[in-house]
Amino acid sequence: MNCFGLKGRVALVTGSGRGLGRAMATGLARAGATVVVNGRSEESLSVVASTLSAEGLSCSYKVFNITDKAEAVVAVEQIQNKFGSLDILINNVGVRDRRQLYEFDIDAFDNLLSANLVAPFELARIAARAMARRQWGRIINITSVAGPIAGSGDTLYTASKGGLEAMTRALAVELGKSGITVNAIAPGWFATEMNAEAADDPGIAQWLSHRSALGRWGDPEELIGPAVFLASDAASYVTGHVLAVDGGMLATM
Repeated sequence: MNCFGLKGRVALVTGSGRGLGRAMATGLARAGATVVVNGRSEESLSVVASTLSAEGLSCSYKVFNITDKAEAVVAVEQIQNKFGSLDILINNVGVRDRRQLYEFDIDAFDNLLSANLVAPFELARIAARAMARRQWGRIINITSVAGPIAGSGDTLYTASKGGLEAMTRALAVELGKSGITVNAIAPGWFATEMNAEAADDPGIAQWLSHRSALGRWGDPEELIGPAVFLASDAASYVTGHVLAVDGGMLATM
């Protein structure tokens, strides 16, 4: 089972101060990776880093805005200088803006695409240069079941996540010969801090009971296994793939 271990690997997980990002960062650290958590709140990131460090795990934090290319370039350079490499990138940051079609202006579309599609592209490109020098790298984009399916009032988010899925395949083709795999995880309905109110809604629980095969919300820790797998040597021949972790939502009519 050593092929699932991440000892000696350095990972950057964006948007990992809470929720799914924090869970995945925790999983990578427990699998042996040196993990850098990212976000814009030093307070939340320092809590994550200190909590994992207290477990005897290797974790530090880097505060930067992923939509600022100059900040991203400096951050990746600093990670490489400090740890000697950057082997794993999880593009987890995502912005959601639920509004009906005619309520959006083009600036709102630009802002959402900047965070959900343009920034992951730029960060993947920056990280890939570092990974290519070692002929080994893992890029994991966090998309959504909202990529292949759509609901009313969610047009821009669906468009951005669908674009991220397509970009995952394109980057996999582009970077394969550099020893870099590029995959995506498409989460379904997970109970995180961000949607705590919805998770407590019995009406939504009832809807999920027949809308997905498992009939329940996902726990953020249930994303750890897929993330560790795609980041490890166990997934060395997997690239350009979108792994739905959705309790069977996409399989259910």
